Amino acid sequence: MKYEEKLIRGTLVKRYKRFFADVELADGSIVTAHCPNTGSMKTCGSAGDTVYIQPNANPKRKLKFTWELTKTKGGYIGVNTGRPNHIVFEAIESNIIPELTGYESHLQEKKYGKNSRIDILLESASKPQCFVEIKNTTLLHEGQLVFPDSVTSRGLKHIHELANEIKKGNRGVMFYLCNRPEGDLFSPAEHIDPEYAKALKTAYNKGLEILAYRVNHTLTGSRVGEKIAIKL
Repeated sequence: MKYEEKLIRGTLVKRYKRFFADVELADGSIVTAHCPNTGSMKTCGSAGDTVYIQPNANPKRKLKFTWELTKTKGGYIGVNTGRPNHIVFEAIESNIIPELTGYESHLQEKKYGKNSRIDILLESASKPQCFVEIKNTTLLHEGQLVFPDSVTSRGLKHIHELANEIKKGNRGVMFYLCNRPEGDLFSPAEHIDPEYAKALKTAYNKGLEILAYRVNHTLTGSRVGEKIAIKL
């Protein structure tokens, strides 16, 4: 995935009302950027952090910048939750993820279940359908990458929807895109959402596949990198 415009470095002043972030630029001016992240953003967006925003010249946009990255030890954290699906889709199309190769058809945002849309649906004439749900993972807790960063009823629903597809004989895959360079192990955030963690373990024992891969960021783009170990 390549950025459409060159990213601009700044310092985060504050994030507020979930979707707004004030950023101080190198010349001392302060701009308000769109924050495309509805989560708590714990450990990836504190006042004083070095951040990178992307300009957008679309005259219809109220905010002319989008917050894309936060600088952290060893690299960058991807905070734009609109990016992970595209990053994983590109990786599947390029056969970078071994567990998700061998399908002729790669579809995005297909309706399924009860008023849901699957992030990626993989189809082949010789295989069961493969339903892939992608979760942007940015929270670092005690050295581990964990999800979610706040209680998520929506995420719980996705687990149940995938479990229903598995009952039908299809594949269900929960794909955690670990969006920062730190952490060598992924776990569900039981200390934040114990119900989600319990449901994930139950679904895993009934056939849900869980994958965790790191995404590697540069200031020009992002791509899926190494596989991360999982501990349930």
